[in-house]
Amino acid sequence: MLAPRYWPSWLAVALMCLFAFVPHSVRHWLAKGLTPLVKPFCKKPIRIARVNLKACFPHMSEADTVRIIDNMIYSFVSVGMGMGILAFRSRKVLEKRIQIQGLEHIEAARAAGKPIVFLVPHLWGIEYAGARLSSWGLPMMGMVKHHRNPVFNWFSCRQRCRFGGTVYHRDAGLRTLVQGLRRGESFFYLPDQDHGAAKSIFADFFATSKATLPVIGRLANCGGAEVLPLTVGIDQRRGQMTVEVFEALDLTETCCKEEEAVLLNQQLERLIACHPEQYMWFLKVLKTRPEGEARWY
Repeated sequence: MLAPRYWPSWLAVALMCLFAFVPHSVRHWLAKGLTPLVKPFCKKPIRIARVNLKACFPHMSEADTVRIIDNMIYSFVSVGMGMGILAFRSRKVLEKRIQIQGLEHIEAARAAGKPIVFLVPHLWGIEYAGARLSSWGLPMMGMVKHHRNPVFNWFSCRQRCRFGGTVYHRDAGLRTLVQGLRRGESFFYLPDQDHGAAKSIFADFFATSKATLPVIGRLANCGGAEVLPLTVGIDQRRGQMTVEVFEALDLTETCCKEEEAVLLNQQLERLIACHPEQYMWFLKVLKTRPEGEARWY
């Protein structure tokens, strides 16, 4: 990884390390200034975000749509500049910057000897939430798709493993997750990913419908885990983050796949509604459409 072709990558890592020690107020105004400069290069993500917002909120005004998209780009720039915090700053800094609400739900699960499957949508602060829970003392595991660039792959794994987290390759499969749960490790499950029509069930999602994979109940039951919804919000000006954990969901073995898909989408709606401007609306979460309906992307 020290070959000359990777020097630009190391320069990028060095910049992230530098920004990790820059006051948030400076990063905030830098991100504000860079947002309009970055926006012209985000035509495809903006188009996808517009499709998603129009489908989910058909009565949303153009002003609100633009505000959410601008906030999404700002969050992308701001969080990107701050990723070095997870890789290079101390546990004390994370504890000061990231607050956890709803710890009683985590403690109740741990007191019962159960690991946790956190139900969480694709929010910009999700990496911070994982690092904060690890630093608090909760054994966390995650599945990643390796970067082609080994420098960025090292950086990504470093920030996830610093405080005791475990990283598995995505190809390891669900069996690895179940085994990790049985060892007492917890993880984030993101149900808003589109896995296609073959394994998914369509359920209401805001003003439209979404193909949802109803597998979290089986995962939790096989691993003897509790399912806790989680969201994370970022205060743009202060740089403070709040991880909020909600009460456990009832996903017993008697819950059929259709009921689970409905419940998952209802929870997604609730979690996204907490911080709608910080959700990754550029993802193709509505790619799979019911039979006979044209694709939107």
